[in-house]
Amino acid sequence: MSKKIVSKDTPLAEITLRKYEKPHEGMSKRDSIKKLCLSIGLLQPGDSRDIVVDIFHVMLETPTELNSEEIQTRVISYRKQQNLALHGIAQSNIRRQLRRLREIFLIEKINNTYRISENEKIHNIFEEKIKKFYVPTIMARVEEYFKHIKH
Repeated sequence: MSKKIVSKDTPLAEITLRKYEKPHEGMSKRDSIKKLCLSIGLLQPGDSRDIVVDIFHVMLETPTELNSEEIQTRVISYRKQQNLALHGIAQSNIRRQLRRLREIFLIEKINNTYRISENEKIHNIFEEKIKKFYVPTIMARVEEYFKHIKH
């Protein structure tokens, strides 16, 4: 009996895009970051574990490079300040969320520290890395599958 080869359905790249209402003047920075995280799939609707929002917030507010322990300390301090539950603050989870932010090009790792990619404005990162590079490569591959299916 021959073994059947099973391919793994692991994506090479992925992004989730969701459309929400427009940001408004009274919206807090944390709420804006949360909607951005929801919009690009870093956070799922209804998730109570939203630590990625605070990690990204800390990264945006810090002009210098930080290691994961410094990020954890700042996130804990920020969540206490905002009277938020201390869920998801384990070092292993902080590193996992940092990896997710890196995979979508919002932050970069230099040695053992992290910073916003190239210390660039996040709108520029979106334009140059996500909108012009990441999304078109994903769209091109999806199109190849549409063409490959002969119907």
